[in-house]
Amino acid sequence: MSRTVYVNGDYMPEEEAKVSVFDRGFLMADGVYEVTSVLGGKLIDFDGHSKRLARSLTELEMTNPHSDAEWLAIHREVVARNGIDEGMVYLQVTRGNPGDRDFAYPPADTAPTVVLFTQAKPGLADSPAAKTGWRVISVPDIRWHRRDIKTVQLLYPSMAKMAAKKAGVDDAWLVEDGFVTEGTSNNAYIVKGNKIITRALSSDILHGITRAAVLRFAKEAQMEVEERNFTIDEAQKADEAFITSASAFVMPVVEIDGAAVGTGAVGRVATRMREIYLDEMRKAAV
Repeated sequence: MSRTVYVNGDYMPEEEAKVSVFDRGFLMADGVYEVTSVLGGKLIDFDGHSKRLARSLTELEMTNPHSDAEWLAIHREVVARNGIDEGMVYLQVTRGNPGDRDFAYPPADTAPTVVLFTQAKPGLADSPAAKTGWRVISVPDIRWHRRDIKTVQLLYPSMAKMAAKKAGVDDAWLVEDGFVTEGTSNNAYIVKGNKIITRALSSDILHGITRAAVLRFAKEAQMEVEERNFTIDEAQKADEAFITSASAFVMPVVEIDGAAVGTGAVGRVATRMREIYLDEMRKAAV
């Protein structure tokens, strides 16, 4: 069954959706994106995603084409038109089509290209992987150094995910100067005792919306949070490890580069943080 997608103000069947070959998103990866999860037909942490979208656009000197209220209305409409109960809404904004290829930015009044589409993911919240945990490998982090901007430059994360797939595991953690930066499309954490450890925010990692919520809930649950760098060796010797993202929520990691983390089974902290996150996000969903 064809999805209804949103392109530049119009809702249409996906087969009819078109973007110019001269669009800078296509030619230059000159664009940003967000992915918002849907549970029970409602949007999860929409306000956080809206704020990060605005920040990404500002960092790239792009005008935000819609107000928060307009973005919310568009998201709700694509969810409704596609009957999404559990899944995701993907949003992309590019610098648009200036009419020809050029490295220089086009005039500021060039209309951006705005695309939204949905992905149905039944059982998203009850993923079997949350009970067994992920296995990951480490790969060098050779991306550009503005990872805090959620751009559509996703080739290297795709390559890292393929390396993980070829290794027969679930994902990869990226390592730079001896320290873990993040996962391919998620933030990375380790647990020692009652302490959650994760890399501090900077231009080296994406400022995860799920990350912010989980750390807030952890502190409210009287857990200690330490934001600092950590190594693969330290992660392998930790009691637990996990990742967070808008699509995986809180996902335990039970093996890193072939070495079991803790007991090699899903740990108490990751399980509890996933439960708290899903419970609180469902209450606040819009």
